[in-house]
Amino acid sequence: MEFINFQVGCKTISLKILDILLTERFDNNLTTLPNNNKSFIGVKDYMETPTPVFDLGVILNGSSTEQSNKKALNELRTWQASLNDWFSQFEKSIAQQSQIITNDKIQLHNIAVFYKEFKTDNSDLKTIIEKFDEPFQALVTATDHAVSAHSEQDYKQASKYVASIKRNSFMQLQRLFDAAKEQITLDYKPIIVFTTKDGLNPHIGLLVDKVEDNIDYKKEDIKPLDKLTEVGFDIDPQTKGMMRGLIKLAEKHSVLIDPSAIFRPDHLAQEEDEETQAYGLF
Repeated sequence: MEFINFQVGCKTISLKILDILLTERFDNNLTTLPNNNKSFIGVKDYMETPTPVFDLGVILNGSSTEQSNKKALNELRTWQASLNDWFSQFEKSIAQQSQIITNDKIQLHNIAVFYKEFKTDNSDLKTIIEKFDEPFQALVTATDHAVSAHSEQDYKQASKYVASIKRNSFMQLQRLFDAAKEQITLDYKPIIVFTTKDGLNPHIGLLVDKVEDNIDYKKEDIKPLDKLTEVGFDIDPQTKGMMRGLIKLAEKHSVLIDPSAIFRPDHLAQEEDEETQAYGLF
C-alpha cells in the first residue's frame, strides 16, 4: 500500500495515494462562507466542483501553522526590540562619564531565557536559534568589561568595548533575529491536498504545510490505535474518527488518516466504521 507523507505543524500524517486527486499551492484565494467549524477556511472550485477546504493543523494541533508562525514572529520581534532597547540605554549610560554604572542583567537574563526555551518544529529555525548563545555570551562578557573600565574612570576603554559590542556580538544577534524571522516567513508555503472517495470526484481539500515523501507499507506494518485509546487518551471524536493507525518512520510515527471519514454527516457519525479495501479494520 503506497502512501504520501505530509507535514502538519509538529505532526506527520499519511494519506493513501489513491485518496489524493491533486496537490496545489495555497494562494489564500478561497471563497469564504459562514460556518462555525474553526477548521473550515473556505471553498475552492476544483474540476468545476465547489470543494470545501479545511485546515488540518486546526484539526490535529488546535491551531493553524499560520497562527503558530505569527506567534513566533511576534516573539522574535518583541525580544529583538528588547535587545535593541537594552543596548541603546547601555550605550548612553557608558557615554555619560559622570554617571555610576550598575550592570543590571535582568533584561539580558530574560533574553537568554527566551532563546533557550524557544520551541519550534522547524529544524532550520531551530538551528538558527541554537546559534544565539555564542554571540550573546560574548556580549555579556564585553558588557562586564565595559562596566569595569567605566568604574575605573577609563572612559576611553569603556567606549571601545561598547563599539566592539556594537560591531560584533550585537550585530551578530541582529542578523540571527532577522534570519529567524525570514526563515519563518519564507519556509511556510502551504498546499491544499484535494482528496477523493471514488478516485474521480473531489471530496474535500486539506491544508497542510508541505509534502515530505512517499512510502510503501504493508497492512501489517500499520499499527492500530486501539491500545492507545483504550488507556484513557482524550482524543477529540472527530479526530479519532479519521485516524486509522500509526506508521513507524525513522525517528517518529506518522498518523494514517482516512479523508473519507473527515466531517462525516451527523446521521453517520455514530455508525461503526465500514471495512474497506483501502484501510480495513485494525
